[in-house]
Amino acid sequence: MNYKTPGVYVEEIAKFPPSVAQVETAIPAFIGYTEKGPKNEPTRISSMLEYEALFGEAKAEDFLIEVSLIEVPGYSDTGYSVEATIAPTSSVKFKMYYAMQMYFANGGGPCYIVSVGDYLSAVELDDLEGGLATLEREDEPTLIVFPDAEALADEAYRLYEKALDQAELLKDRFVIMDVVGDVDEFRDTTGPSAGPSGERLKYGAVYYPKLETVLSYNYDATAVLVQGIALEALKTSNSELYNKVKQAIESIPVILAPSSTMAGVYAKVDSTSGVFKAPANVGLNYVVAPTVKISHEDQESLNVDPTAGKSINAIRSFVGRGPIVWGARTLDGNSNEWRYISVRRFFNMVEESVKKATERFVFEPNTANTWIRVQTMIENFLNQQWQDGALAGSKPEEAYYVSVGLNKTMSAQDILEGRMNIEIGMAAVRPAEFIVLRFSHKLQEA
Repeated sequence: MNYKTPGVYVEEIAKFPPSVAQVETAIPAFIGYTEKGPKNEPTRISSMLEYEALFGEAKAEDFLIEVSLIEVPGYSDTGYSVEATIAPTSSVKFKMYYAMQMYFANGGGPCYIVSVGDYLSAVELDDLEGGLATLEREDEPTLIVFPDAEALADEAYRLYEKALDQAELLKDRFVIMDVVGDVDEFRDTTGPSAGPSGERLKYGAVYYPKLETVLSYNYDATAVLVQGIALEALKTSNSELYNKVKQAIESIPVILAPSSTMAGVYAKVDSTSGVFKAPANVGLNYVVAPTVKISHEDQESLNVDPTAGKSINAIRSFVGRGPIVWGARTLDGNSNEWRYISVRRFFNMVEESVKKATERFVFEPNTANTWIRVQTMIENFLNQQWQDGALAGSKPEEAYYVSVGLNKTMSAQDILEGRMNIEIGMAAVRPAEFIVLRFSHKLQEA
């Protein structure tokens, strides 16, 4: 203070060093089509009720529903069973609502919705790319999911490439993808490429196969004809038949790509264990079974691809356990550095957290006092991560290091040009993907 007037002056002396606040790690952004709501405006919600209030419900499908009445011998003319068949579920284009149901059922919390159009639209690559572009301005989302991408067929992978580009540029988000179409073609020709930098595949993971869920399709009762009579009209004229037909239709399960379900798993694992824990070996809620049975031998070529290097995470069913996430690799599955989802996302979290914390030192004097404050701040944060189990090593110096200073990370020229270079090294824990048990006979001792 510059004292000029006689009097008593109070000065507060800061004793606590600055700290790094950990950013959120599992805030997905779902980009797709909704019944209503603001278009191309990323909107934060926290529950299914909030989603329904802002964005509506699932599209009432008007695809052909054929109802066959099967008479049961020995019964009166009202004694019959009912079978319902629908057109292929691939005709269902808009799946955002079902995706949100699966997300919240599997542990999801706060998320962003980017509506790119209503149900009167067609699913277009340009629409979804436009929604992705609006997301670039949002800082909080850390995961990107496209529930309606399946309707784009092979064009979906061009969309995924755009999302991977954004994740690589911003370095604070991760893309959860689905295999669209043939799984072998995904790795060979149609799937996302490594991009101009050769690095973008580490910012995403892909899951296979689709899931049979316990959800039912929303449908338009006026479009269902039972022996020429609209289903809605049967409610009063023949309530028994109405209830049987309704039950038969609602027993047809929603088939859904796994990305939205996996977003919920990421959120649950992050909140219960931490972002450094692999989102794998986890059971799935609201899932009856994967649509394709994957054997141990089938998964060998999915998990490790020596040619293209694109790892595909399998969802498998095990006796007594049900559907389980049985893969933990990024799309860059052959990379020793960025093979595992948990490692990539942990680095994302630390990089973003430290970046935000060091912004307060912009324009501070580039001197030893500032360097010590910055180094201490980051070391305290990493020490907490080590204590939480996110970093390997029996001692802090084995788990991480932070270096900043003249003739360490900076030259005199760097200081003249206003640069403060900070080098951070971390020994991130990796999942035990392969547990090998070795047994041998022990000779009997006399």
